[in-house]
Amino acid sequence: MRRLVAIAVVVLALVLPAPQAGAERIKDIVNIKGIRGNPLHGYGLVIGLNGTGDNSALSRRALTNILRRSGLVLKPDDLASKNIASVLVTAELPPFSRNGAKIDVTVSAIGDASSLQGGTLLMTGLVGADGQVYAVSQGAISVGGFAATGQAGSVSNNHPTVGRIPSGATVEREELATFVENGHITLQLRNDDFTTAQRIAEAIQTVFPRSVTALDAGAVRVEVPQKLSRRELVGFIDRVLALEVKVDQPAVVVINERTGTIIVGERVTISSVAISHGNLSIVTQEKDYVSQPLPLSKTGTTEKVHRTDIKTVEEKSALVVMPRVSVSELAKALNAMGLTPRDLIAIFEALRQAGALQAELKII
Repeated sequence: MRRLVAIAVVVLALVLPAPQAGAERIKDIVNIKGIRGNPLHGYGLVIGLNGTGDNSALSRRALTNILRRSGLVLKPDDLASKNIASVLVTAELPPFSRNGAKIDVTVSAIGDASSLQGGTLLMTGLVGADGQVYAVSQGAISVGGFAATGQAGSVSNNHPTVGRIPSGATVEREELATFVENGHITLQLRNDDFTTAQRIAEAIQTVFPRSVTALDAGAVRVEVPQKLSRRELVGFIDRVLALEVKVDQPAVVVINERTGTIIVGERVTISSVAISHGNLSIVTQEKDYVSQPLPLSKTGTTEKVHRTDIKTVEEKSALVVMPRVSVSELAKALNAMGLTPRDLIAIFEALRQAGALQAELKII
C-alpha cells in the first residue's frame, strides 16, 4: 500500500508543473471579459423606527400609497410620525446568480432620519440600468453604529443612517454572464503590462499550443478548443487560470501628501546623488509686560507694553553621498538620516527634478 502511495506521489509530481518562485496564479491577476456584476437600486421605505425617522412628505406619501393598496383610505397628513424613513436600496447582481438566489443589500437614508437602527425595510423592487426588476428586497436592517440624543446633547458612533441586510434580496430575473465570444475568451489584466501579458501567453502556450495571443498590454485572447463540450468548458478555464506566471512590476513611487504615505516599488533605483535636507523654523512669541514708574514718582504711570520675540532655529544636516542603490538600500539610508515622511516626500520630488529618480512618481 505504501509503495502505491509513493508511486502516486511521484506521478503527480511529474504531471503537475512545479510552482515558480514569486509567481502568481493567472486567476489572481486577470479578469475574464464578460464576467462582471450589475448594479441594482430601488426606492424603499423603512418602518419601525423609534422616533429616528424623517417624517418627510415623501415618506408619508409612500406609506399612504402602501396602505391604500390594503384598503385603507388615508391622507399623507394623517400619518404624522417619525417612525418611518425614505431610503435608497442598492445591491450588485452577481454574474452567475440564478432565480431564487440571495444577495446582500445596502440601505441608505435619503432624508433627515437620524438612525435606521431597529427598522424594517418594506418590500422593494431593485431595478437595473434597463429599468427591469431583477431582485426584490425586504427584511430587518443591521446597522453598524448607534445614535442617541437628549435635551442638551447627543452621541453617535459610525454611520447609523446606513445599514445592510445580509441575504436581504431574492433574485427574480437572471442575467447570466457571457464570456465566450466567437470561440475564444479574453483575459483582461488588472494592471496593464506588456511583459506580464507576454508571460501569461507563454504559460498558456506550453499547455495549449497555438491557442493564445497577447493582444496588447491589457488583454490576452485564448482560443477554446472546437471539440470541447459545454460540460468540459469549466475544466478548461480552470486549467488556464491555475497556471502560474511571474508578474512584472514597473518602477513607481506613489506619494499621498495628505496622509504622508509613501509606496516605493521593488524596481525603483536612485542614481548616484548627494542629499542634504534640513529645516528652518521661525518661532514667534507674543508677550505682554507691565511698565511701572519708579517708587515715589509723581509723574510716571503704569502702562501695559506689548513685545514680540522672534527666534530662528535651523536644523543641521550633513551632505550624504549615495551611490546607485536599490529600494532596500535606499530605505536604510534614508532611515539612518532620521527623516520624517514629509521629509521623504520633499526628497523624492527633488530627486525627480534632478533626474536621479529612475521611476515614475505619482502624487495622489
